[in-house]
Amino acid sequence: MSNPAIDGQPSNLASGVTSRPFDYQPTTRVVFGAGSIERLGELAAELGGRRVLVVSDPGLVAAGHVGHALRALAALKLDAIVFDAVDENPTTRHVMACAELARKKRIDLLVGVGGGSAMDCAKGCNFLVTNGGRMQDYRGMGKATRPMLPMIAVPTTAGTGSEAQSYALIADDQTHQKMACGDKKAACRVAILDPELTLSMPRHVTVASGIDAIAHALESYVTTRRNPLAQVFAREAWRLLEANFESVLERPDDIAARGAMLLGAHLAGIAIENSMLGGTHACANPLTAHFGIPHGAAIAVMLPHVVRLNGGAVAALYAELLAAAGLTANRGEDAAEALAARLDELVSVAGLPRALSEHGVSRSIIPVLAEEAAQQWTALFNPRPIEYADFVELYECAL
Repeated sequence: MSNPAIDGQPSNLASGVTSRPFDYQPTTRVVFGAGSIERLGELAAELGGRRVLVVSDPGLVAAGHVGHALRALAALKLDAIVFDAVDENPTTRHVMACAELARKKRIDLLVGVGGGSAMDCAKGCNFLVTNGGRMQDYRGMGKATRPMLPMIAVPTTAGTGSEAQSYALIADDQTHQKMACGDKKAACRVAILDPELTLSMPRHVTVASGIDAIAHALESYVTTRRNPLAQVFAREAWRLLEANFESVLERPDDIAARGAMLLGAHLAGIAIENSMLGGTHACANPLTAHFGIPHGAAIAVMLPHVVRLNGGAVAALYAELLAAAGLTANRGEDAAEALAARLDELVSVAGLPRALSEHGVSRSIIPVLAEEAAQQWTALFNPRPIEYADFVELYECAL
């Protein structure tokens, strides 16, 4: 008997019939709402924190978010110090420096304040402080053998959903290749989702993080590891993100739209944790490594092309996503083309380049990019088998 979900047909979730097994282990408490940063001290104390390391970056210190976190911790008489030397893409060097400070101060709780970079650096620090060694030792899943410190995540962008994931993405300082280092013990105990903290995002950060979150929702919905529960999170994430992305660009102070984007990014993060990502992220990482293209901008160029490539394999699933957002295909369009067209529209509204040539990418580098993309771990989960030749085609289409 054929499997409707695998065959690209609707999975008949309404009837409760599915053949896809899953093992869902929620590990993170979610505290959502405007002003919820005020509860940081209370939540840290509940976890037994007394000596807290706040991991962030200079921009968020300047924006006042780190000071806000420190005041909330001080209100519960918790000692806190700050590590703010995190760059946009944290490397093994940043993680080692963070861990050295944590050991020196005998930290017993971590707080990541910022985007995915700050949260990933804090998670990476947790690996080294509790289990020793180097980040390279934890590449993959489940390599930590000892308990890890409790961590609270306070995202200030609506993008990565890192607060919902047990993986830290850390670049090797020597090879510049990103390593996915995961362990269920590294998952955050609490995620504080305060939309007021996202009001300070510059427009370009709102754009890049929003497009990334949209890609998370769309890719996690169709991967080979998808399951009905992950799809519930991914579908709702897409619905929230698609409906509010343009609103936060037009009205940056719209707290309701900001909240919807923040929650959508978090739900997409849960979906990633349970079903992984696909070809778009495999394409994006080499572009960032070679050309310094911001991750969200690389995603914006590649996502519509990957959707079109996957259309024949998961057309019914793309149709479900269109329906969830209240979208319909035009006459003669299939679901993949209609979805890709909507993504092209969102990228245009955001003002991001839609071609790799606008980022300085030339045709001569495509073989190198394709070779590296084919080696990315997320390529393994793309719904259509995707190999070197497919990546060459994708990059050429995007050029």
